[in-house]
Amino acid sequence: MNHDVYPDYYLSDILRSTKTIALVGASPNAERPSHRVMAFLLRKGYTVFPVNPGQAGKEIQGRTVYARLADIPEPIDMVDVFRAADALPALVDEILALAVRPKVIWGQLSVRDDEAAAKAEENGIQVVMDRCPAIEYPRLVG
Repeated sequence: MNHDVYPDYYLSDILRSTKTIALVGASPNAERPSHRVMAFLLRKGYTVFPVNPGQAGKEIQGRTVYARLADIPEPIDMVDVFRAADALPALVDEILALAVRPKVIWGQLSVRDDEAAAKAEENGIQVVMDRCPAIEYPRLVG
């Protein structure tokens, strides 16, 4: 897939079909973008599982924080990535090792690695990079 431009229907379909989201790089700091986006996603009715090894076992916005994706107790539809782009290849490997894989990997603004995306897509996972669901949702879903 060309990750320079996404058709609106592609993003809209993802946002409408997703119910559960693992937010990798979740922060307890209310000033951090990941904290604000998590609050937005929760308000829109998504079930959000924060993932941050340094915060594991604590809570962010009333949700238990997990150290790794494999620790989340139920299948997830989408992994929303708030990590540096160079963390994406290892994260894709972690996702591919899951017993039940998510349908989507969504890299936040500036999170892009085309090789990692190709590997995920070769394994049947949709990929969005360098976009924010909190920006795309109001534009496409309402």
